[in-house]
Amino acid sequence: MIEIRFHGRGGQGAVTSAELTALAAIEQGKYAQAFPSFGPERRGAPVMAYVRVSDEPIRTREKIYEPDIVVVLDPTLLGIVNVAAGLKEDGVVVLNTTKSAEEIRERSGITAKLALVDASRIAMETMGIPITNTTLLGAMLKATDLLPLSALEGPLQERFGRIAVKNIQASQRAYQETVVKE
Repeated sequence: MIEIRFHGRGGQGAVTSAELTALAAIEQGKYAQAFPSFGPERRGAPVMAYVRVSDEPIRTREKIYEPDIVVVLDPTLLGIVNVAAGLKEDGVVVLNTTKSAEEIRERSGITAKLALVDASRIAMETMGIPITNTTLLGAMLKATDLLPLSALEGPLQERFGRIAVKNIQASQRAYQETVVKE
């Protein structure tokens, strides 16, 4: 089973990212569950969302404390939240950033595999808004062998209808532009 934790701020789409990942996995014949973790926070407050993907039925319903993959939608969270807390030894952190791997490691102490992409720029150029959730799904899929990139197309079309094409393009660009550093 692969466990994923998304970190974002309210309104950035972390919960939607988790749901889209689960839907894409289900369309690929896998079992999946997605769920948010937030309280009475308001827009802009840190939130987390979780996904489990497995070839077997998933029985557990607890929060994910030791993820295989962490996806960080908002780079300002690095100074506020320990996004790598509990990350498995062979885990990966997918990060929306303009910084180099060396800068990220120095500032955050993250020693895990990094997948870095300027998702904010890609989202602005492709969709005209700085919402990075679907963009970062492309980066996550480049850094892992979780699912093929094409698995996102159906869920994106279902969720976003006529504007799905821009979300698909943004995820494809992120897939191409993501830099993975061990």
